Amino acid sequence: MGFFDKIKKIGIFGGLFSQLDDDFYEELEESLVMADMGADLTMEAVDELRERCREQGIKDVEGARACMRDILAEMLTFPNMTVSLETTPAVVLFIGVNGVGKTTSIGKLAARWKNGGCKVILAAGDTFRAAAADQLTIWAERAGVDIVKQHEGADPAAVVYDALNAARARKADVVLVDTAGRLHNKQNLMNELNKISRVIDRECPGTSRETLLVLDATTGQNGLVQAKEFAKAAGITGIVLTKLDGTAKGGIVLAIAKELGVPVKFVGVGEGVDDLRPFDPREFTEALL
Repeated sequence: MGFFDKIKKIGIFGGLFSQLDDDFYEELEESLVMADMGADLTMEAVDELRERCREQGIKDVEGARACMRDILAEMLTFPNMTVSLETTPAVVLFIGVNGVGKTTSIGKLAARWKNGGCKVILAAGDTFRAAAADQLTIWAERAGVDIVKQHEGADPAAVVYDALNAARARKADVVLVDTAGRLHNKQNLMNELNKISRVIDRECPGTSRETLLVLDATTGQNGLVQAKEFAKAAGITGIVLTKLDGTAKGGIVLAIAKELGVPVKFVGVGEGVDDLRPFDPREFTEALL
């Protein structure tokens, strides 16, 4: 099976229609909205499809499918689709509410990069939740990477400080930083992230840095509300979308990328350590259609 074969496909391209009439376009709109792409983005995509089919003289459903694949892939394509690991060390912060798969995503990416030849250090910056450091420690052991942590209630910026010093001493390639998954007070979150940012600037000036927002695909449009709040608080550079195999609403990928204006960089479609991989817009839209 291909990586995205678990995604429920938009059935309208499976032979229900033989010509591009109004019924076809109405059914396509309904299918995309049902796939959680959102009404506004759906209208934009379908209007663009009508226009391109008219300009290019496309009259059959298979031609329309290929054209729609291009349109959706273009919507998902941004500059900087990959995580920047250009400096030593590079720093990647992970933010998002509890329960979205943040710690699991960190562990899986640690294993991925370790297997790719990178020396990885995890920073247990979620000192707010008692079990967070324990969960991250299990993933560190599973991935075979080092972890830096402190006691519950410690200053997250102090954990990052220790992790950066450890990274320099051990010549690590990348530091993956877990952060507290709370948003009940946006100002606290912003203050915490700003303090971490100042520590990184001071200790590793000019280092490659990413802030990845981890979202649960099964929350659908409701997840967009959370995503917008985190984006306001934290200047995100990319999205990690988990549990895409647990929803028939794959269109949420497009809605999130469009709404936040940042690329989806990794997606998860299963429980296995290899089931979190770099996101490929064309592969995804091919599977969706």
